[in-house]
Amino acid sequence: MVQKILKGYKKKVWKELDSYLKSPTYPKAFDIPQDYSSVKGFHWQLCRDYPERKGKYLRPVLLLLTAEAMGANFRNAIKTAAAMQISEDWLLIHDDLEDKSLERRGQPTLHRIYGAELAINAGDTLQTVMWKIIFDNRKILGNKKTEKIADEFYKILSRTELGQTTEIKWTKDNKLNFSDKDWFFICDGKTSCYTIAGPMRLGAIIAGSTDSQLEILAEFGIYLGRCFQLVDDILDVTSNFKGLKKQKGNDIYEGKRTIILGHLLRTARKEDKRKIAQIISKAREEKSQKEVDWIISKMNEYESIKYARKIAEKYSDKAKKIFSKELRFLSKQPVRKNLLELIDFILEREY
Repeated sequence: MVQKILKGYKKKVWKELDSYLKSPTYPKAFDIPQDYSSVKGFHWQLCRDYPERKGKYLRPVLLLLTAEAMGANFRNAIKTAAAMQISEDWLLIHDDLEDKSLERRGQPTLHRIYGAELAINAGDTLQTVMWKIIFDNRKILGNKKTEKIADEFYKILSRTELGQTTEIKWTKDNKLNFSDKDWFFICDGKTSCYTIAGPMRLGAIIAGSTDSQLEILAEFGIYLGRCFQLVDDILDVTSNFKGLKKQKGNDIYEGKRTIILGHLLRTARKEDKRKIAQIISKAREEKSQKEVDWIISKMNEYESIKYARKIAEKYSDKAKKIFSKELRFLSKQPVRKNLLELIDFILEREY
């Protein structure tokens, strides 16, 4: 059922997004001469690469379902949903380069295909497109609500970028004495705010929400976002994401600080902890598959994965209670039922 929901909304969001992934009309003096049409074509080819790969579209679907559950018209939310989706695409281009990631959605990352310079520029272009889509909302939502949506995007993205700074810095510093609280700080920006609370708050703003309703959605997003990221981190060391990732243990290769790794470092015997720290401190290209597999075996031995799963279940329960008791303003059916199914999917997903 969840796959049907995601697929149905994805088709509509993609149609809107696709209409923006092309060269704009410039003033006559800056029009592109025919002689340079090939380089223009190349530019949009690489800019369209990540958007055309598509993903689960979880964020725009959460946005649309929230708006509809509060009685908003689907058409009033479609542009914001398209902007939300393309924000993921440009962030991932930059994120993959920063993390030296090898794959994205089952294919080589953009910087591996075209090089770092062109990948960065493609990400910059997609961010430009995102702001264009956001401000085109004025045609359907008016200036006041469009400004509120733009301000919410600013808050979402700035909190996400702070989370990214923290994660990169702690990786570079090889921070080993990190707690669950430290992980929550990163996760609450990069996942809770960006993946759950932000999209839902945007949908609610379109529907004319109150400030108190937005605060409740933020609290809900904290718990469900932590659950989402914990499941993601668990899958990274236990799954191949249904064939979309060839390399298990990508977070270990990248040296990412996860709750699983933190628990392992706190509970491992001295000799194991020393070896774990030695492997983690290496650059991605210096780590062997054998070393990464050894760390994963220790995560199982010390029940670090089980520990993360219990925390994910705890936060899933908290999110469900808030949804049941405090998010009753998400009342339109069958949309409310679809939102609940999406919450279950976040905990039980396999990719």
